Amino acid sequence: MHHPLKVLQLGSSSGLYGAERWILSLIKYFDPAKICPLVAAIVDDATDEAPLCEESRKLGFEAVTFKSSGKYSFDAVLRLRKFVQENNIDIIHSHGYKTDLFALFATIGLRCKIISTPHGWTQDPDFKLRIYEILDRLIFPFFDRVVPLSDGLMETLVNIPGLSKKLRLITNGVDIGEIDDLTDISAETIDIKEQGFFVIGYIGRLVHGKGLDVFISALAQLKQLRWKALIIGEGEQEPELRKMVESYGLNDNVQFLGFRADRLALLKGFDVFVLPSRSEGIPRCVMEAMAAEIPVVASDIPGCKTLIDGEKTGCLFKLDNVEDLTKQLAATLLNSSVKDLYKKEGKQFVLEHYSAQRMASEYEDLFLKLLNR
Repeated sequence: MHHPLKVLQLGSSSGLYGAERWILSLIKYFDPAKICPLVAAIVDDATDEAPLCEESRKLGFEAVTFKSSGKYSFDAVLRLRKFVQENNIDIIHSHGYKTDLFALFATIGLRCKIISTPHGWTQDPDFKLRIYEILDRLIFPFFDRVVPLSDGLMETLVNIPGLSKKLRLITNGVDIGEIDDLTDISAETIDIKEQGFFVIGYIGRLVHGKGLDVFISALAQLKQLRWKALIIGEGEQEPELRKMVESYGLNDNVQFLGFRADRLALLKGFDVFVLPSRSEGIPRCVMEAMAAEIPVVASDIPGCKTLIDGEKTGCLFKLDNVEDLTKQLAATLLNSSVKDLYKKEGKQFVLEHYSAQRMASEYEDLFLKLLNR
């Protein structure tokens, strides 16, 4: 009788955002008779924490961190390699250019298989990041499988020499059960609504690629409505965004809440969820909003269009177009029949196509076939 495959999910220490929550959703739904999930994160400093590992332990999974003295550390690679050997890891499943490189170097000469799931590429990256992402794509042919989570990402990879036969599309999924089981709505959002304001929300990283500068500029033009905006998350762009809010005189209307463990309770209190991103795979935050029956206004880019059709499942606005975002926000908030349609059709679409259970089942099948089980 075969033992369950030991699959190490190698993630980031940057916070609990799309890729990290994706990992948590995935491991919850594996059949324990077939897959034994473990979780690891590369941390850049001895004082760094890995929220992904902390949350994994809360769910009952083994989780470890590997300290790296810099962006890439040979010592950390050796520690990862030793862990793989001592724990008889069958597969490393990595997520992003840094973990991909660690997984590749740590498994040279070992029987351990390596799989990467790209979660998206940065739109207009700086020079350094562009080099890292190009390097990531160049090493994909050395992996056993590369598993993009959207058709758009798949299209960016099919022409890489030596990779086509190793590609497998498994579309993104969301833990709908986690959302349905949560009955509480954040008291903060209830209080705002009782004061007669709409609640406009964003959840995610505060970085340039998320288009929050466009979001804040659009809010500044949304003068015909009474609203409050909640921005949930952390990131390097926060100081710049706070200055924008102050320059527009929106300090009383826009709140930066930082990382919030109760993000879903806050989400359930939104009147509309906004994702102004410049690039996405299939955005998990949008799937969560749709599953929570919150109307979505998102940028008209391939990743968002996988979920949002602009008619029934949610609203799309022209990328980086402040005026169009302002217009679509107002139209969505003021039309109750449109909001009801987005709620109903959005949740049904996610239920049918993007459950975490379906995603886990497909990965289970991939892992087992890779090991000839």
